[in-house]
Amino acid sequence: MVDQGKKGGGIMGKIAFIFPGQGSQYVGMGADLYEQESAAKAVFDEADQALGVSLSALCFEGPEDTLRLTANTQPAILTDSIAILNVLKEKASVTPDYVAGHSLGEYSALVAAGALSFADAVQIVRSRGRYMEEAVPAGQGAMSAVMGMDREALTEICQSTTEAGYPVQLANLNCPGQIVISGSAEGVAQAGDVAKANGAKRVIPLNVSGPFHSMLMEPAAEKLSRKLDEYMIQDAGVAVVANVSANVVQAKEEIKASLIKQVASPVLWEDSVRFMLDEGVDLFIEIGPGTVLSGLVKKVDRKVRTISIQDMVTLEKALEQLQVQK
Repeated sequence: MVDQGKKGGGIMGKIAFIFPGQGSQYVGMGADLYEQESAAKAVFDEADQALGVSLSALCFEGPEDTLRLTANTQPAILTDSIAILNVLKEKASVTPDYVAGHSLGEYSALVAAGALSFADAVQIVRSRGRYMEEAVPAGQGAMSAVMGMDREALTEICQSTTEAGYPVQLANLNCPGQIVISGSAEGVAQAGDVAKANGAKRVIPLNVSGPFHSMLMEPAAEKLSRKLDEYMIQDAGVAVVANVSANVVQAKEEIKASLIKQVASPVLWEDSVRFMLDEGVDLFIEIGPGTVLSGLVKKVDRKVRTISIQDMVTLEKALEQLQVQK
């Protein structure tokens, strides 16, 4: 088992489990874990039953364009993440001091913290995905990644563009030099042009179905608020670092309020990572498809340890890194 008190012969600091969001999905995710680990199979089976569709088949076999639909992507990534988490918990006695997730990933973090049951969470995020798709007609919203500009300058550009009648705002503050803007198609395009004219290295339009984490998502936030009334949220058993505040939420009332606000508010990911670093976290374990979050953490602090677990190969490697004695 993992000896959490040791790290490379010294004293281990604190551990954070981090969970990816939309965009990390890929066809085939979770298939090897489903076939080889009963704990993973149980999670996928529970998702299929909770949703009344074969989400597992969509994860394992695609097609990719169907998996990429927001209402499918969100429950799929959540399910894969929790399947991996449950296998990890079965094989290693590693306990996080903090949990956090990027946008959708916050729901995985809340399941990990005991604030939401998995069955409830997978139904909530299915609805959340639909609400986000419905909030803005296709083509009217957009998102772009702005590289190489600080947040203060980009905030001013977005504010002036919005005041001119073209709503746009910071949406994902991912790491130094990487900020995603979101809003009306015109606003995102104009703000991107001004950013490039004022020193941004690159502006990259994102292939997304809507202007997520912008004020244009307020209709989705209102629908989600009503949906959350149907489910039981518990106080978290582990410190959850919320996207909207980059600070800890544990009381059920705070958790619910942050989930509603999150839909139309920026994801403060860089701030969240810095908060956990300041609290003594020196190992971030990314649980779920892809390695995006580990890369972002390294751009905040290149010296910090990161481990990514997304399949059987990376799971075995992680168990070795965590000094598991089989």
